[in-house]
Amino acid sequence: MYYRFGKAFYFLTVVLFIFFLLYFYSAMPEKVSYNFDENGLSPEKLSKETFFYGMIAIFIIMNVIVLLPPKLLETKNHKGLIRIFPIGDNFRDYYLGWFYSFGGILNMSLGMLVFYTHAINNQDEIAASQYNFFFYLIPGLFVVWVIGLFAILVGKFNQVKNKS
Repeated sequence: MYYRFGKAFYFLTVVLFIFFLLYFYSAMPEKVSYNFDENGLSPEKLSKETFFYGMIAIFIIMNVIVLLPPKLLETKNHKGLIRIFPIGDNFRDYYLGWFYSFGGILNMSLGMLVFYTHAINNQDEIAASQYNFFFYLIPGLFVVWVIGLFAILVGKFNQVKNKS
């Protein structure tokens, strides 16, 4: 059950990231700033296309890395994972749900990066300081999710230890 919610959340964040990236790509100037110096100027700039294709590359690489373990388990290509998380085991559902929801959080963080870059380049529409809350929220979610993974693995290890 958790697995289905995690997968739905993941695919929703994929669609939202792609939509936001395409939408803000059209609104960005030809040279995209991605940071400020102490004077409030942005000395470092990328071309619009470099930013767009760089974000797509980061998106694909991160999603492939995060979704490799659950896909190996779902397609039954990794015998070790199948032995540890057999079909019908509650921890299999937790494990798959964790990876899909973690992929969703990574996609959300990339979406926030696109929003922030858009805010830097369009100061008259959106102030970049409005995103300060999200810069603390995303690392907090990462920490909570990593702790959740350790809790899932400890629970599974205890289950295996009690069975033997």
